[in-house]
Amino acid sequence: MFKKKPNIKPLAPLKSSDRRRTADQIIADFGLEVPVDASPSAAADADAGAGAGAGGDHQPASSSSTTAGLTALRRALLPDNALSARFTTTAGPDLKQVSGTVYVGSHEGTAGEQRILWVKAFDKMYPTVYTLWHNPRIVPLLHTPLVVVEKLQAGADLMTPGLQRGPPFPKKATKGAIVAVASLEAPTVPMAVGSCEIDVSALDKVQGVKGQAVSTFHWAGDELWSWSSSSKPGGEPPDILPAWGEERDDDASLAERTATLDLDNQEGGVALDNHLAERSDAERAQEVEGEDAPSNHDFVDVVDEKELTTKEIDDAFKNAFLYGVRQHMQQNKDQPSYGLDFPLSQSHVMSQLVQPYLPAYTPARAASLQIKKSSFKNIRKFIRHLDKQQIAKCKDRDGNEVVIVDIDFNDRQITAFVPYRLPKKDSPGATNATGRTPAPTAAESSVGQKLKLVSLLRPKEKLAPILHASKADPRGLYTPAELKQLLLAYVEAEKLIDPKNKRLVSVNPQIADALLGTSAADNAALSSGSMPRDALAERMVAASSPFHAILRNDAAVADAKPKAGSPPKIQITLETRSGNKTVSKVHGLEPYYIAPQPLADELRKTCAGSTSVDKLQGSSPKNPVMEVMVQGPQKDAIIKALEKRGVHRTWVEVLDKTKKKK
Repeated sequence: MFKKKPNIKPLAPLKSSDRRRTADQIIADFGLEVPVDASPSAAADADAGAGAGAGGDHQPASSSSTTAGLTALRRALLPDNALSARFTTTAGPDLKQVSGTVYVGSHEGTAGEQRILWVKAFDKMYPTVYTLWHNPRIVPLLHTPLVVVEKLQAGADLMTPGLQRGPPFPKKATKGAIVAVASLEAPTVPMAVGSCEIDVSALDKVQGVKGQAVSTFHWAGDELWSWSSSSKPGGEPPDILPAWGEERDDDASLAERTATLDLDNQEGGVALDNHLAERSDAERAQEVEGEDAPSNHDFVDVVDEKELTTKEIDDAFKNAFLYGVRQHMQQNKDQPSYGLDFPLSQSHVMSQLVQPYLPAYTPARAASLQIKKSSFKNIRKFIRHLDKQQIAKCKDRDGNEVVIVDIDFNDRQITAFVPYRLPKKDSPGATNATGRTPAPTAAESSVGQKLKLVSLLRPKEKLAPILHASKADPRGLYTPAELKQLLLAYVEAEKLIDPKNKRLVSVNPQIADALLGTSAADNAALSSGSMPRDALAERMVAASSPFHAILRNDAAVADAKPKAGSPPKIQITLETRSGNKTVSKVHGLEPYYIAPQPLADELRKTCAGSTSVDKLQGSSPKNPVMEVMVQGPQKDAIIKALEKRGVHRTWVEVLDKTKKKK
């Protein structure tokens, strides 16, 4: 549900009474047992008024040990430093708006790192993986193979045949119950949270049973997991949590249970014939294929380390286009043209319909998956190939580009297309045994950063008398709002505000010398002896020199070194080379803490075309400005990559030199 970043309003501290009430409600909803603390000092740590539990089922006894146990449980579920905020997001193919509350805090042993611990949505309280890693067994734990967990971390739901280590399953895993999911390879580490769509505890078999078992709500790797009060990457899961392993009291080991699983002979199962053997690990684990497989459960191809042949590259790009069209058809069934807005530009086809659906290969083979290494050589010829195949209809536009004007959604190649495995998003490498995603390298540190552009003003010398009278530094740096406040403080101290009209300020010699000129409006103000306060404030801003500071993450203005002049803009230039070839160039990245080479590497994969990094022509040899160039009209792809690095669209300037002059 949180594949996209939710809109979280400013956090506010949670009152002690609200924290206790919320924690008591969690204890009641999840049927948690209140521990008894027999230590002599237990009573001293009890919360004030801890005697009333929510729901009536968990009212503690009057003894200090029970009260201390309840206090400890409350703090474990919802720490004393908890904050809360409202959030909004969208869910489902129709992008239905969802709102709720997030609860933020830090557990002991996390060095004060605040994370989202609970989410209240759909009138339910959902724990995040951070809460589960510190509070074992508060929800039932289900298991599935690691390859399926990786699909859950891409937003998929858990199908019934994907359930492992049962039956029997946990008794509390009833329909509507909140459950956690772990992999068989790391069975004590919850990696996803969801709600049961069926009564899992009542299942007497899973093979051959169709349908959803768990609707995924949150997982390690989504936007809730990645949120941090200090903008740090999401926390890595532990290697093992022994307390979660105590949930099952049967003496059959995991190896013994999985060794006895016979997919060939189990009643209601599906035989592993040659057709099944060609299916992916995720498919086999969940006993789904073809039309029965959800679109976001992938299929695995077995490949070696040899470089892809030209035919394999051709097929990969064509299949990716079919996959992209099929995905639009499934997700936008009720929209005209399945949500596609014709005509489709070359860059849109590549960035939205092809590149996200290129198949997964080993890194060595994926390096050769470039459009220039195909027989098409470029996206324009690839689109014309689709036209010859009668999959799509295209036409030339502006002499330099080919656009798709229609797609035959009933073409057999589209309707008969079978999905395959997609690479893990934002992570070219494999995950480890716990399903954790590798942390970003130093070169990629700009991805996910938060940038703030602050405009500052330095008053000119003629404003010094006003600033001295306001007890302000005449050579300091101020925001426009701060300058206006200094002017207001000055006119109030000098008693220059007109008593009949507080919006008018009497013009004294200092104001006349510092802020007024020879214009007709200024002459009229001198004649009348007064001037509107807002007009004087505008003149004070105009009489200052502009400075700017670009702040990264939680940096403060006091720690930055503001630079003179207006804030620079990142320049994107589209131009034509070698007659009719379009290239896109971008420079001005360094002030925004963006390293050119990692950006070029990402654009090479996103745009499936060659990229290069070189010095901008005319830049200083001592302090060179680097320029990234990518083949094709890739303005949208570049802006999207910049937004991932905290750059706002208004900070980008686009110059299109490919348009013909009128």
